[in-house]
Amino acid sequence: MAVIETKNLHKIYKSGEVEVHAVRGIDLQIEEGEFTAIVGPSGSGKTTLLNLIGGLDQPTLGTVIIGGTDITRLKDNEIIDFRLWNIGFVFQAYNLIPVLTAKENIEFIMHLQGRPKAKREKRAMQLLTEVGLAERANNRPSQLSGGQQQRVAVARALASKPKFVLADEPTANLDSVSTENLLDIMERLNREENMTFIFSTHDQRVIRKAHRIIRIEDGRIVSDEKVK
Repeated sequence: MAVIETKNLHKIYKSGEVEVHAVRGIDLQIEEGEFTAIVGPSGSGKTTLLNLIGGLDQPTLGTVIIGGTDITRLKDNEIIDFRLWNIGFVFQAYNLIPVLTAKENIEFIMHLQGRPKAKREKRAMQLLTEVGLAERANNRPSQLSGGQQQRVAVARALASKPKFVLADEPTANLDSVSTENLLDIMERLNREENMTFIFSTHDQRVIRKAHRIIRIEDGRIVSDEKVK
């Protein structure tokens, strides 16, 4: 059964008189527990598709249905609340909060959810340990390397145990060891907690781990295959 479904999804960006058709009529179904990579050249529309699925952007035409909810019909405050409880995001640009420590950044979503302080702290330290950054818990983003910031961003996405994780080039700034560690964590959560992962990626290390590979060119799906 599909837990994420897009129907006739289009996204057109306007720059002056120029229209850029980033996504062109994509119909897609993702089943619960999938470990899927969306791949394609730069400008193919994969990040736009991910943002539409996550409710970070509104489609020009079409619908996105997650767990039976058509998120394209939700009001701004409703979509914020929906993302808070259902979706974890990993952004290529990290999007960490500069004034918070690594530990506080990971705790932030759980704080918004109203979870008790002791549970937030325990979960944050558990994840920091898993991504190899327990000793940097009290460092702010400016005191961390790009790769370390990305590991914190991944830990933050996983902190609230979301149903879905959307990851835009999550390994772009990581070395091979860090990449393998993070992918191992994600695979374990996928296997043990049936957490659904969708990656936008160029990274062959991620693509090799994927159970399904969706290729996009010029805003359209050109191939879709299950490999595991």
